[in-house]
Amino acid sequence: MNTGIKISTGNVTRRDFLKTSATVAAATAFGSLDLTRSAHAAGSDIIKVGLIGCGLRGTAAAIDALDADPGVELTAMSDLFSDKIEASLAIIRQSHPNRAKVPMDRRFTGFDGYRQVIVGCDVVLIACASRFHPYYLRAAVDAGKHVFVEKPHGIDPVGVRATRDACILAKTKGLSVLSGLHNRFNTCVKETVQRIHDGAIGEVLSLEVNFLRAPYVLVERQPGWREIEYQCRNWYHFSWLSGDDVTQSLVHSLDKACWVMRDDHPITAHGLGGRSASFGPIYGDVFDHHSVVYEFPSGVKVYAFCRTQKDCHDGTSDYIVGTKGRASLLIGKITGENTWKFAGNVEPPYKVEQREFFKAIRAGVPINCGDYMVNSTMTAVMGQMVCYNGRKLGWPKLANSLFAFPPQGPYDFNIKPPVQPGADGQYPVPAPGRNQIGIDGA
Repeated sequence: MNTGIKISTGNVTRRDFLKTSATVAAATAFGSLDLTRSAHAAGSDIIKVGLIGCGLRGTAAAIDALDADPGVELTAMSDLFSDKIEASLAIIRQSHPNRAKVPMDRRFTGFDGYRQVIVGCDVVLIACASRFHPYYLRAAVDAGKHVFVEKPHGIDPVGVRATRDACILAKTKGLSVLSGLHNRFNTCVKETVQRIHDGAIGEVLSLEVNFLRAPYVLVERQPGWREIEYQCRNWYHFSWLSGDDVTQSLVHSLDKACWVMRDDHPITAHGLGGRSASFGPIYGDVFDHHSVVYEFPSGVKVYAFCRTQKDCHDGTSDYIVGTKGRASLLIGKITGENTWKFAGNVEPPYKVEQREFFKAIRAGVPINCGDYMVNSTMTAVMGQMVCYNGRKLGWPKLANSLFAFPPQGPYDFNIKPPVQPGADGQYPVPAPGRNQIGIDGA
């Protein structure tokens, strides 16, 4: 089994990156066929949902989907490991005992389990290890399914282009694609961004975004686990599975920054990062701090920071400085010439987006988040790569890069992970200045 797909790697400008590719030409050749015949028919009572990835985020996404629409039923689940499925299903059934209908023969394990989930479902929820997001998305779209896919939407340039092509194909097939970049459905953030666009703080001069927290979901190695099993269970801390923390976490903040910048692309980025406080095999091969400076075509710079260290200042924040004032997105506050404070209630945006998702499916009016999914994720990949290689990069070079984290498949529990522990049990981390990760296919 090979979950990769062929990607166009011709010259890609900033604007061309989101435009029609060879995939669209291929898809439109089928325009006379009923390509949505596998999708849920508008007006039907029951929408069958399948879950791929049964960790914390996948479990929460399934509950959100069941909360969103009383006609939703969870009918299939997959994960690499059966114990993850059983634990997830037990939690989901606490909230929805009568609509989590997943018999034993609809619980699938291993690297091929996602294929069986897609069959027989109307909607697929994807929240597994991030490296697989683009390819499982494509498989679901090929099968005519509506898809919710968690962020990030690729951990390398090849993966982001795969997501781009899948989203374009979904548009031709009338399918909804919903992104896990849920802040687009946050009413407070949405109104604050709109006011910025309407000139409330004048011309935007600079942005500072932060995603700072302790290490996330650390999994201790257990006796008898092979190396591949350990890394897949502790996947947040291995770059070939997670993409590291710029793509994994800071992407939320970068998505909001790109939104403020009217979903334009940065033209260059440089950054620094490394490992300074989180030592031991449990931390895998990822960095524990990153700093990235992006420059946009207007000259505006975004200063972006993420950290995964214990007992340090933490929090998520977004500050925008303009010629007439300042704005803070998550608290909905503007100071300066046009002082304002958001006064409404904020429903959890991951709840809102699932409700809008299923409304769109029932109405037959697809939601497709592809444009910002691709733009924001590629911006995050750009930041991760400049931290890894220590070089300044321009958008066109990265958008055309052939780099993809190895291995490319087929995947099974006999493969050798691309990173191995040393004699002391420690995993080697990228060395800025000596690595060329993300450049020229390296």
